[in-house]
Amino acid sequence: MRLRALTTAAALFTALAACGAPPSPQARPQPARSTAAASPAGPRPFTLLASGDVLPHAEIIRQAADDAGGHGYDFAPMLADVEPVVSAADLAVCHLETVSGADGGPFTGWPTFKSPPQLARALKDTGYTSCDTASNHTLDDGPDGIRRTLDAMDAAGLAHTGSARTADEAGAPALLRVHGATVAQLAYTYGTNGIPLPPGQPWAVNLIDRDRILADARAARRAGADIVVVSMHWGTEWQDEPNDQQLTLTRELTAEQQPDAPDVDLILGTHAHIPQAYEKVNGTWTVYGMGDQIAGRMYDYTGAEDPRGNWSSIARFTFSPPAGPGRRWTVTRAEFLPQLMDGPPYRVLDLAAAARRHPDRTDLARALDHIRTIVLSRGAAADGLTMAPS
Repeated sequence: MRLRALTTAAALFTALAACGAPPSPQARPQPARSTAAASPAGPRPFTLLASGDVLPHAEIIRQAADDAGGHGYDFAPMLADVEPVVSAADLAVCHLETVSGADGGPFTGWPTFKSPPQLARALKDTGYTSCDTASNHTLDDGPDGIRRTLDAMDAAGLAHTGSARTADEAGAPALLRVHGATVAQLAYTYGTNGIPLPPGQPWAVNLIDRDRILADARAARRAGADIVVVSMHWGTEWQDEPNDQQLTLTRELTAEQQPDAPDVDLILGTHAHIPQAYEKVNGTWTVYGMGDQIAGRMYDYTGAEDPRGNWSSIARFTFSPPAGPGRRWTVTRAEFLPQLMDGPPYRVLDLAAAARRHPDRTDLARALDHIRTIVLSRGAAADGLTMAPS
């Protein structure tokens, strides 16, 4: 039975940290809110699933309008093929890269995105528990865009982290409870496309800073988190290999900080538009980039259409309870599932299953082979990463 537990609080984030200084280790976070109780059976293993950028371009918005039959926007049909995989996870998280426009629009794609608020409901109905909202497009419509986005997520019952409407919200940890564990999801972005933080609102979106991330992770543990997951909007677009920032931050965030373990238990990367590698660094799993889960036709910096912009992976990790007193929850199984945005009509496909259904489509086979090659390109298979059966 799937247990979905969430809070409506945003990520751990303080105004002091947003200004560039890490919060004091003694700073008290705001009380977390959660609707879930501990598992009556006691702590037990659970699966955590994560997927890549939700980035609706203009053609995706038009598709949602068509799927709604002239009555608003319906994103559920384009996610229907992966809904069984997402909803089967005990805890599923996504990355909502764009902000919501006002009811009725106007809605826009690139270069400044405003998506229909119905997107949040579709993500919730697909099975996601929480979505992070820290990206280079978080400030595309200023504070109003953030407010509308988080309002729509609250209305759908979808937890969120990475941006905030108020300083109090930014300072409260978002804690998710599942199978006797408390999971904190934190989120940060490398920047906001040159758009400055709103005057008087330095806490509006979380920016990457190593010391601040580590301080937030420690504060989350003090607030009751057993597992800390960090979602990072980073990397170089259209580059298969992780860049220097990704490699350096991963080493630093996964180094031993506490006496017996790192402060961060899992890193989930987005932004590059294309699949990047998984790697176990200092004993901690990192996904450098999952790729775009929802996106329209994608063009690289040369102006050429690049099909990799519609290829991605789903990450799935099984966490098991501590083996003894004073021990941590640990990842005991690591898996990936290839995805592809097909169309038109635009549909997110469970790629391995789709390739079996359509053995004549060489494009599906090529995408599957590329994703598998890139995901395993930094030796993750030797550490136990496998492609999940589909």
